Amino acid sequence: QVQLVESGGGLVQPGGSLRLSCAASGSFFSIYAMEWYRQAPGKQRELVAGISRGGSTNYADSVRGRFTISRDNAKNTVYLQMNSLKPEDTAVYYCKAIPPLGAGYWGQGTQVTVSS
Repeated sequence: QVQLVESGGGLVQPGGSLRLSCAASGSFFSIYAMEWYRQAPGKQRELVAGISRGGSTNYADSVRGRFTISRDNAKNTVYLQMNSLKPEDTAVYYCKAIPPLGAGYWGQGTQVTVSS
């Protein structure tokens, strides 16, 4: 069982930056692939970025070049650095831990609002 706690959300002006963190409890964090998703009001949850156990990354086209996902296995934490934020980035952001087998675990989400 893994518990995930996101933090770092908030209100930021367009063009600003935020760094989200997702801290995982339990052991064997390094064997999980980790992903960030977001869900805006009235829209489906969408994949934003992912990082494999080995550190390979992938991004949605809408955030590539602006967002960076990283992980620190010593701290059991995955990060999402978000730069050049746009109003359309406004959403609740969730992290997900994906084990080698099984469906995975979700955090409770953190709100990001981009507005002037």
